[in-house]
Amino acid sequence: MMQDADVQALLGARHADPFAVLGLHQAPDGRLWLRALLPGAQQVQVIDAVTGKLILALGWRHADGLFEARIPRRRKPFEYRLNVLWSDAQEGRYADAYSFGPQLDEADLRALRQGNHLRPYTVLGAHLMEQRGVAGVRFALWAPNARRVSVVGEFNVWDGRRHPMRLRHDAGVWEIFVPHVVLGDLYKFELVGPDGAVLPLKADPYARASQLRPDTASRVAAMPTPRALAPGRGAANERHAPLSIYEVHLGSWRHGQGGRFASWDELAQSLPDYAAKLGFTHVELLPISEHPFDGSWGYQTLGLYSPSARFGEPEGLQRLVQACHARGIGVLLDWVPAHFPHDAFGLAQLDGTPLYEYADAREGVHRDWDTLIYNFGRAEVRNFLVGNALYWMECYGVDGLRVDAVASMLYRDYSRPAGEWIPNVHGGRENLEAISLLRQVNEVLGAHAPGTITLAEESTAFPGVSAPTSSGGLGFHYKWNMGWMNDTLAYMHEDAVHRRWHHSKMSFGMVYAFSENFVLPLSHDEVVHGKGSLLGKMPGDDWQRFANLRAYYGFMWGHPGKKLLFMGQEFAQPGEWNHDAELPWQLLDDARHAGIQRLIQDLNQLYRRHRPLHQLDCEPHGFEWLVADDADQSVFAWLRRDGEGGVMLVLCNFTPVVRSDYRLGVPEGFAAWREVLNTDSQHYGGANLGNAAVALPVQPRPAHGRGQSVQLNLPPLATLFLLPV
Repeated sequence: MMQDADVQALLGARHADPFAVLGLHQAPDGRLWLRALLPGAQQVQVIDAVTGKLILALGWRHADGLFEARIPRRRKPFEYRLNVLWSDAQEGRYADAYSFGPQLDEADLRALRQGNHLRPYTVLGAHLMEQRGVAGVRFALWAPNARRVSVVGEFNVWDGRRHPMRLRHDAGVWEIFVPHVVLGDLYKFELVGPDGAVLPLKADPYARASQLRPDTASRVAAMPTPRALAPGRGAANERHAPLSIYEVHLGSWRHGQGGRFASWDELAQSLPDYAAKLGFTHVELLPISEHPFDGSWGYQTLGLYSPSARFGEPEGLQRLVQACHARGIGVLLDWVPAHFPHDAFGLAQLDGTPLYEYADAREGVHRDWDTLIYNFGRAEVRNFLVGNALYWMECYGVDGLRVDAVASMLYRDYSRPAGEWIPNVHGGRENLEAISLLRQVNEVLGAHAPGTITLAEESTAFPGVSAPTSSGGLGFHYKWNMGWMNDTLAYMHEDAVHRRWHHSKMSFGMVYAFSENFVLPLSHDEVVHGKGSLLGKMPGDDWQRFANLRAYYGFMWGHPGKKLLFMGQEFAQPGEWNHDAELPWQLLDDARHAGIQRLIQDLNQLYRRHRPLHQLDCEPHGFEWLVADDADQSVFAWLRRDGEGGVMLVLCNFTPVVRSDYRLGVPEGFAAWREVLNTDSQHYGGANLGNAAVALPVQPRPAHGRGQSVQLNLPPLATLFLLPV
């Protein structure tokens, strides 16, 4: 017989081992007893699952819904069902969750505990399955310090007494198979912390689908079918390939009818075609993992495995990725392992203790964002993050991850005054655990998702961000060049008459251009928080602002480094980005904005078509200055090479003065040069000054330290691209 203490613990939802007393059990005398806790039930009958015959009705052990009875004439366990009459007169027949044994293999639990389970998402979370002919869902949650964990949801009227879980002690994992739970059912976990307090209901850290905010429940979802990287995508991601990235916030790129979020499928019908038409090679999506607050743009995620419900069911994301690949567009996801918000339903104090986060606020709280920092040194947390990176590659077939806020991970004193941070074990400021994690992520992806890439948003001079881990680097494929972005935008913001005093801001980037594999980013961060738009940063009258922007884009596409441009800037959105509104597409009715869009299209085509502009983006022998010191006239000129004899000449004039008959020293071996793109073309909204399609003969007249030169016209505020004839 069950002891009274067990009864009280069950009814109070505080029993540490419900499987020891609920379900079918054999007493010391060999007789079978069956117990069921079903609050709200009026009658419970035991049915033989094989014959369908009634065996007996369970008796009341307690009026709050605890039933039990000795099974007559049976000595061996058997398959049974519970026929339940509820207090509202509804009736149903159910398999008993407490008739099923342990769910998780010891090998999986050992790998989870050690932090080397490559795919923890296949073990933890909610998984549709069938056991002994019964369909249902296996739930599992890592919560080692909880006294009790129950899964609650629509299927048990959110009652924590109904499905308390089994603790697998060595791994700290709670598990249960709940029969009859189906695809789409909502659920959360109810936990009792180590102090005995019932915690706020928690969403599943490994949920693959979630409710649309402001609701916060997890949703039972099918495991995505693994998808290998599409054929040819690996080559398209290589450092010698052209990489031109269109950065997109899906919630404000285009809206659906009535101003709602566009669905994955609606986006699949328009975004790939648009990006392909403009010549981009990749789209980069701001974080699409589930997040509670729209204003975080996805950078404060609490559903790292769950594509946001804002855009529909998770399967729609797979279709969007496939649609992009069908148009030759790669898909990069912004990924946020640096921090998470402290909403009560999320990871914060998950089991009543600092489980996913550092315990000490001096290393566990981001002051800038008022968010929590993952405990990068804890095996299970590392498993959660590394597994998530692999999940997006394998289950959604994406091309890569752009890792957000890497600098904040690398340094323990990031945005912290002296005395408010904890040094590492060697007394230094580097976060050794985070460094190790980033290396592990890149090594795992390299081994198990070949052809995919990772890009680091890293704003410091940390060495070897894009160097292989085998040589002591972090192992990223690319690093955002934040220094180039800051310097060049500062230069462009100056009135043209003052630019001679800031000339080095445009050339300084070449001092370190090949120390990393760089992406030149004009990202969303440059058009928010009062910074205005790129067009708004340009000085001068209306004509000069557009001309400046066109010249700057030409400078960027001609400069070594892969390219990234945030949405809306491809047609010179004049106002700051507003995440609540869709892009002002009506601007394309204006010839000036349409001209900027045509320029981006042609720059991308030029960049992709001509190997000198991309093949040696990350190699020093792919670049040669022709003119770097003409500060008085604000002129720059350089050569791009492909290593196979191909060259492209890029020439910039950053003043509104026409430089007629400008003599430019050029290398030997070429008889003439011709202009192939001019940002001042009338086609883009310019004045159509320049050199048209005229071949510019090389003359034996010295200039810029060379024995031969060409004479050409430099349009005002313009960039020219020239090929040898």
